[in-house]
Amino acid sequence: MEENIKIVLKQDKLDSLKVYADLLNKDINTMLDEALERYFKVEKERIIDKEESATNLDYDEFWKGVDFDD
Repeated sequence: MEENIKIVLKQDKLDSLKVYADLLNKDINTMLDEALERYFKVEKERIIDKEESATNLDYDEFWKGVDFDD
């Protein structure tokens, strides 16, 4: 099932797309696809780094200072 998505770009972004398309001799759709690929790669790495930093404690470090006596 294909979903329709409405994408709205500000005028300055549209103007920049047109300028860069001419400068680079590229299709705007190609440029947007490349930009999204880079964005997804960066965000994936950021998420992985965040998850790794949240789980880098060993057992003793994790439980240090926790009082189990009721």
